[in-house]
Amino acid sequence: MQLGNRLHRETAKPEIKENHMDTIQVEGWQGRLGQGLAPRQLLATMLAMLDLKVNEIADRMNCAPSTAEKTLDRARYKLGARTTRGLCLEAMRRGIIAPLVLALLVGGEHTQPRPVRRPDAPRSQLVVRAKRMEEAELAA
Repeated sequence: MQLGNRLHRETAKPEIKENHMDTIQVEGWQGRLGQGLAPRQLLATMLAMLDLKVNEIADRMNCAPSTAEKTLDRARYKLGARTTRGLCLEAMRRGIIAPLVLALLVGGEHTQPRPVRRPDAPRSQLVVRAKRMEEAELAA
């Protein structure tokens, strides 16, 4: 009975693709492997981006809920996040996870990095201090 339910759930799952370019795609999100998270941790983080609960993440990863929770815990530890929401935000900030449309527009890893533009000479700031007339009169 349990096996039959698991097979039914597997056929109802959305497609999870692993590309040859070291990326994972899940429902409109693209995750980059080799950016600090293990493949299962990246997958769990991407499923958390879909606002799924731990039980639903476990179903999609074909593991126990406690395993999915531990996988998310390890990913949170690696990225220095306290919550699952913080994990998702930090992964997006570091460029580990991006919306698929944005990833396709930017071009992924094949774009050349932009050089850092620095001014030739450091900018100087002029500080002007002025006393108010009232303060000058009170002091005199």
